[in-house]
Amino acid sequence: MRVEGEAVICNESGLHARPCHAVVSLALAHASELRVACGEREVNGKSILELMTLGASKGTTLRFSADGSDAEALVAALVSLVESGFSGVS
Repeated sequence: MRVEGEAVICNESGLHARPCHAVVSLALAHASELRVACGEREVNGKSILELMTLGASKGTTLRFSADGSDAEALVAALVSLVESGFSGVS
């Protein structure tokens, strides 16, 4: 099952190393494949290096696309993580 969702980055630092690590850790805890898009660029959501190349700053919309048995839970968790400002992540 393919599920999509999006969230606007609200933390001041944007998608730097620690938030990228949080996204990848969450993605790796799920079986579904994950793609993350920012503007015209789309990357593998389970690769911290690819996520960091997005250069997403505050106010940028991230689009998540997951495909697999737990896709709905993965996308919901990612949207919540981003909307919380990566709460708990420095």
